[in-house]
Amino acid sequence: MELSATTPQIEGAAPAVTGETTESKSDKYIWGIYIFLCIVSIIELYSASSREVASARMGVYGPVVRHIFMIAAGCGIILLLQRVHYRKFIPLIPTFALLSVVMMIYVMFFGEVVNGARRSFSLCGVTIQPSEFLKLSAALVIAWIMSRTQIKGGVKRIGVIWSAIIVMAFSGLLIKQGMTNTILLMSISLSMMVIGGVEWKKFFCVLFVYGVCCGIFVLIIKSGGGDDDVDRSSTWKERVERFIGNGEPKYKQELNAKNRQEMYSYMAQANGGVFGVFPGNSRETARLPLAFSDFIYSIIIEDTGLVGGLFVLAAYLLLLGRASAISAKCSRVFPALLVMGMAVMIAFQALFHMAIVTGFFPVSGQPLPLISKGGTSILITSIALGIMLSVSRHAVRNDKKRNEINEEINALPEELRAANPTQL
Repeated sequence: MELSATTPQIEGAAPAVTGETTESKSDKYIWGIYIFLCIVSIIELYSASSREVASARMGVYGPVVRHIFMIAAGCGIILLLQRVHYRKFIPLIPTFALLSVVMMIYVMFFGEVVNGARRSFSLCGVTIQPSEFLKLSAALVIAWIMSRTQIKGGVKRIGVIWSAIIVMAFSGLLIKQGMTNTILLMSISLSMMVIGGVEWKKFFCVLFVYGVCCGIFVLIIKSGGGDDDVDRSSTWKERVERFIGNGEPKYKQELNAKNRQEMYSYMAQANGGVFGVFPGNSRETARLPLAFSDFIYSIIIEDTGLVGGLFVLAAYLLLLGRASAISAKCSRVFPALLVMGMAVMIAFQALFHMAIVTGFFPVSGQPLPLISKGGTSILITSIALGIMLSVSRHAVRNDKKRNEINEEINALPEELRAANPTQL
């Protein structure tokens, strides 16, 4: 099926591209948020790595040295991508998505078992988690499809259908790793549909379909279905039942092997109080499993208190707000959706991590972007930030001169020239 958009032509547009559009500096606010998160990451990763330090071959500083190396590699990716014009990412989107799907299918059958699920595989000694690639792919593909199917007053039905189909297909690949990634993908797609101007009737139809799919997933969990060699259904069922609970407060529940992750996490947050115990003085980091990854936000709160936890939360929300400001000034819809898709992916993943750690969601593995230990997560977050900075640097704002807007239109493929419906 052909995906195309009706593009409003600007009178006087040049027939060919005569040069690159005028560049500006990449967004300093995004850089500031990135630097802040990196500083928090290094300090808190060291604070939360007591378990790793005990067995580290490189000594006390081994875990943090490896983490700094990954942060530096991610910074190199950002510096490279922010200099590349965002239009050059367009032909790479289908290839990147296909590669992500192939890696995910491979992991489903041959991946390494981590915490009771097939999550990763090793390539040249590097551990790769395809689920992170799939999240980025979903945001990129939705931005690409919805930009191609823009019409006056909304998005073509075919664009909404294809976006929903791709999200459900990706969610199906992630289903064995838990419900959280599935809900995260659906949340990203729904947010981008709102940003892209999808009519409410179409939006609620997609929401209904997603709801039915989630309902079927819950029924599978309750029935204990699953007969492969790594059966996660019993684990999901126990987590959901513990989350729903029987009305008994958490502090009255007995600590056991099944709930120790969340219980130690709550203890860490309670110990932090309002201002924290200061980084390096964490009491629970030595007892809390995965304190350096899936539960690092609880260590941040223990170290820096409620105040520090709110600052970290504000950083991700500010990133989303800054992306919204950039998006609203873009002349074309594709860079607007691209920058928002990347920001929504990062911010939503952070919010999901925090919701899990603080008890609003059932326990599930979800890294805190840029802060949690994990090479793949840092790599994907860095790619997303690099794309955001590329848009902030190269996308033409709607307050620029007519000839600059015309140059940007001609530089884009014909089907991606639709005007940004949300521009201010």
